[in-house]
Amino acid sequence: MIVDANTRTWSSPMQLGKSAAAVIRRANGEHWLRADHGPDALTDQLGCIDVALIHGFRSRMLDAHIPNQYISELVSRHPERLIGIAGIDPLVPDSPEELKQALEMGLAGITISPSMQGLHPTHSSAMRIYETCSDKGMPVFVSRPEIGIPESVLEFDRPLAWDEVARNFPDLKIVLGGVGFPWVDETLLLLQKHNNVYADLSFLTRNPWATWNALLNAQALGESTTNIMDRLLFASGWPAQSPSHAIERLYSLNSFAQGSNLPTVPRATIRWIIERDTLSALGIELPPGRAGSDTTMKSALGTEKPLNATSNS
Repeated sequence: MIVDANTRTWSSPMQLGKSAAAVIRRANGEHWLRADHGPDALTDQLGCIDVALIHGFRSRMLDAHIPNQYISELVSRHPERLIGIAGIDPLVPDSPEELKQALEMGLAGITISPSMQGLHPTHSSAMRIYETCSDKGMPVFVSRPEIGIPESVLEFDRPLAWDEVARNFPDLKIVLGGVGFPWVDETLLLLQKHNNVYADLSFLTRNPWATWNALLNAQALGESTTNIMDRLLFASGWPAQSPSHAIERLYSLNSFAQGSNLPTVPRATIRWIIERDTLSALGIELPPGRAGSDTTMKSALGTEKPLNATSNS
């Protein structure tokens, strides 16, 4: 099964906040400004994958909000294809109640955005949210801005801040978006140290050179200790790019090494990342209608083949 671990949707760019919407309009951000970012536009892009995790977003600092109710309604329209992830801002006073409601709506995890929320990852309000997530078996996804929002607090994006969180909550699944770019090496060290820390490739795959280097470094570190590759998750970051483009870019990574003595990332390793059993790794249940079915795996070209029996460690 191919799972896209990071997609987003909204009815208006203003839901990302006035500042973000202004930056998008000034920059080369056409992919963020499509007229339709609803579930139909998203599912039109999902022909090459089986399931997408769709993330909400909330930031009191940016006056941004993609409500969890909105995410829940989208999932209800395509329950066999979409899994909802609640957007939580721990600095909002009612965030514990929002988390409780997200659980009642059947959302499978939460996503926070430290730099866009003005939140240090170890803030006491955030630590209380993590404690609940750990108790309920909800993974925490960590996203960071792809665009340069002036108000964002970049020092709160440093991956090493999550070392304290991982030490305090060893059962909590933490997923660092974009392999923590530009602090990729910090992220890989966390994956080497903590078995329940993961990283998704969202946004990073738009930079093939950075992705190639990240996978080579992960490969080298994994040879000496734990297999870090086992905790790298496929994600497109849609609408920044489509899942098919993300898959094509991953399979094309070794073009950098052609005609040279540079090392390569084995194609089998790339395939293993793309076809990883992300849901089982993160403790997320299969969507209704897929559990127990003879699931097929679609390639980036749209062909189908039987799903391998292997699973993520």
